[in-house]
Amino acid sequence: MSMISARIERLPFSRFHIHLLLMGGLGYMFDAMDAAVIAFILPVVRTAWNLTAVQTGVLGSSTFVGFLFGALLAGTLGDLIGRRAVMMSALALYCAASLVSATVDSWPSFFAARVVAGMGTGAESAIIAPYLAEFVARRYRGSFTGALAGFFSFGFVAAALLGYFIVPAYENGWRVVLVLTAIPVVMLLWWRRSLPESPRWLESRGREKEAEAVLDKIEASFARSGHALPQPVAEAIAPPVPAGTLAANFASLLAGRQARITTMTWIMWLSITFSYYSFFVWIPGLLVQNGMSITKSFGYSLTMYCAQVPGYFSAAWFNERIGRQATIATYMLFGGVSALGLAFASSDSAIMTAGILLSFFMNGTYAGVYAYTAEVFPTPIRTTGAGLASAIGRIGAIVSPILVGYLYPNFGFAGVFGVTTTVLLIGALTVVLMGVPTRGRSLEEIAASEAA
Repeated sequence: MSMISARIERLPFSRFHIHLLLMGGLGYMFDAMDAAVIAFILPVVRTAWNLTAVQTGVLGSSTFVGFLFGALLAGTLGDLIGRRAVMMSALALYCAASLVSATVDSWPSFFAARVVAGMGTGAESAIIAPYLAEFVARRYRGSFTGALAGFFSFGFVAAALLGYFIVPAYENGWRVVLVLTAIPVVMLLWWRRSLPESPRWLESRGREKEAEAVLDKIEASFARSGHALPQPVAEAIAPPVPAGTLAANFASLLAGRQARITTMTWIMWLSITFSYYSFFVWIPGLLVQNGMSITKSFGYSLTMYCAQVPGYFSAAWFNERIGRQATIATYMLFGGVSALGLAFASSDSAIMTAGILLSFFMNGTYAGVYAYTAEVFPTPIRTTGAGLASAIGRIGAIVSPILVGYLYPNFGFAGVFGVTTTVLLIGALTVVLMGVPTRGRSLEEIAASEAA
């Protein structure tokens, strides 16, 4: 461990970290609002534009097409030009494209605008957790990153509230919702100007003086608040391979033992993202087609979305108690059981109960996934690895709404959630069998153990 990392590891959890948590978490909240609001808009625009089931499914995938390219670009650029610049640019892109999507009058134009907005949210989602995890000591990194991901739940609940109260209430309520999801981002952009670049990334690029300057400023804030920091202790760990070019970074992901970790993250992300969006993009529309009114469907969906909050934050707590692998696998397994319950539910109360459990466990899985992905790659290729894993996961988000559009008319709820359960089981087994323990280990120790 270098002296830069040792200085970070000695920092106690403080106001500085709460500031990071809020700024990163609010970004995730707006990302989730953007992803979730499409589920409440689809039933309305489907009727207004006389869309077929396939066209509706394509629109449902639009944001996730953008997610794929945004995550991939953010990851590669984050390791080359810095985490902070990518995160700020991504947020600005989302804001502009979301406002444009509120003004269009045809589904192809809406699709295009949502793809661009998705690029912004996908880029930010991929960069926030790896970026902020590099500021956090090992003893609370899992809980911190899990809680960071927990802000997604607030975005989904906010989107459900907008969908419940505004979409049905006005003729162009869906346009109003899209504007409301974009405007607060401008304030967040202004607030984030004070964010520093990651010292660990600066060091990996040979910019030690800049890394030391960032830490000097952080440590000065501790001194002003009366915190006496212990002496940093550098561990005897071999330094990571220096950061390289774009091609070299991609090659490093599939070199030696790192290839197993990289493959594991791909399968983990693909399985949870496919299963998650099979459920959440289509559930309001499926409930409507099953005989509920739009208002009642949105009310059910809102209750299910609220279950995300304890799901995320309970998993964040378990990240440090039982480890990331155990948390991810356990929540995936219980998510699969809940999906089966939803598939065979025959009453409104049974649908509600199973939906709440499914929302709790599948969202809780993400608290483990985001924390784990930010840890298993070395600093020089951390955002490249995390971005690529997130991008591959978005393939599941792109495919799942279209596949549900085919499965539901032919196989009903049982077909949709039967497939979901199978995919979740595959993901859980992959994490357990191919993953590595990260709890209580520094980022440098994890990287060195895989490079050995």
